[in-house]
Amino acid sequence: MAEVLSTLKTDGKEPPIKKKSRVEEVMKKWGIPIAVVVFLLLFFMPTPEGMTPVAQRSIAVFTGALILWITTPIPIYLTSIAAILMLPLIGAVKDQDVAFESLGFGVIWLMVSAFVLTSAMMKSNLGRRFALWMVTKFGKTPKTTLLVLIIINFILAFFVPSTTARATLMVPICMILLEVYKAIPGESNFGKVMMLQGVQADAIATSGVMTATAGNIIAVGFINEQAGGHIGYMDWLLASMPTAIVTMLITFLIGFKLFSTKGEANFENAMGTLKDELKKLGSFSKDEKKASIIFIITVILWATGDYQKGWFGFEISTEQTAVIAALLCLLPRIGMLTWKEANIKWELMIFAAGAYSVGNALDKSKGAEWIIKNVVSGLGLEQMNHALVYVVVIFLSMYSHLIFTSKTVRVTILIPAFIALAKSLGMDPVALGLAAAMTMTYTITLPPHSKVNTIYFGTGYFSVLDQVKYAIVTCFVGASVISLALFTWFKVLGL
Repeated sequence: MAEVLSTLKTDGKEPPIKKKSRVEEVMKKWGIPIAVVVFLLLFFMPTPEGMTPVAQRSIAVFTGALILWITTPIPIYLTSIAAILMLPLIGAVKDQDVAFESLGFGVIWLMVSAFVLTSAMMKSNLGRRFALWMVTKFGKTPKTTLLVLIIINFILAFFVPSTTARATLMVPICMILLEVYKAIPGESNFGKVMMLQGVQADAIATSGVMTATAGNIIAVGFINEQAGGHIGYMDWLLASMPTAIVTMLITFLIGFKLFSTKGEANFENAMGTLKDELKKLGSFSKDEKKASIIFIITVILWATGDYQKGWFGFEISTEQTAVIAALLCLLPRIGMLTWKEANIKWELMIFAAGAYSVGNALDKSKGAEWIIKNVVSGLGLEQMNHALVYVVVIFLSMYSHLIFTSKTVRVTILIPAFIALAKSLGMDPVALGLAAAMTMTYTITLPPHSKVNTIYFGTGYFSVLDQVKYAIVTCFVGASVISLALFTWFKVLGL
């Protein structure tokens, strides 16, 4: 616990990488042989009835890449590069631009800008100052303190487009409070609730803001490209944020039922220490002022995107706004970052490009449609009421993180599949794709399911069983609220 806290406090980097389990080691060892064998079998087998040779080849590439992405014998970005190269070489796409143009997609630029904005928030200390101010100003009782920490997570989701960065920011503040309060790790229910709700608030807040994680952005790309949607920043916010708030409030109350905090109520010393931490930051620095102005401009442009054409005769898109913000952060004298400090994860950009390439190849070749038709037939979904199909898909999507530990991989696999499913059943692919995408951030059941989980789990305040118990309930509540919203709130919004 001390090592994790020390790492977070001193350099803001992620905790040391956990040693891989035996299962992960076996998957890594056999990933390449299995991927090659499956690819060759799918490529050379007789073309099934109703499938074109191009679709068969795209399915072979997609499946091989999928196995490598899941088993990770090589870095995921190398798998993407290989997939992009393979698609035109073996005739899985008729035009090589389908494979190679994906790195120029608007969502890739949105992801690049998101990393720049995150780096600006972390370097300037603006996020830390805001979090400390909120807790010391409004956290007067145990419940209000926990509620304030949740609110901070939700607010930071707008400004820090990285779940790991937000956890890195929040955990030291929680630890300061709990250490001064003398909460014993593993014994204090208040400590359990604080850390578990930190995990959940990070994930649920992320579901409410399109730019809060790369997975959301990738999902929007699929919805707009393959389902013919026009989902933008405000569309996502209006659709998803209400469900996120309702889910968080319900699970906030459930947390106190699962872990009673009665008798753990003295916070005077803790608040004093947190106030001292805030004082150490001193007055607003020049970098903080610059970051504040840039973030305010960014949020205003995103929030007014639907009205700009009527006001000015032109519209600044979500992607253009993000690039403007990144540019302002990097400009000499105006910004506060150098290019080296921007910490852009190019491996994630390459992975996303490869995911789009194989996903779009599967879509354009009708390979996804063929797969889904057979899945639908096998599961008997075509005989189900459409309303039931919506609910089944949302719950499957919600709990799919128990199998796939990467949000981006889940998005890449499931969102195109659900879009194809909706098309094959005559359902609305945009509504289904969006509802399913809103569940993708709920990677909260076990410590290895996300880096955020690992960071909070490393504090020692809760056990694996504590997390499983709370998370299963939270996921059920989240899926239920999203299902309800799909039939009610989505219609109000015209989705």
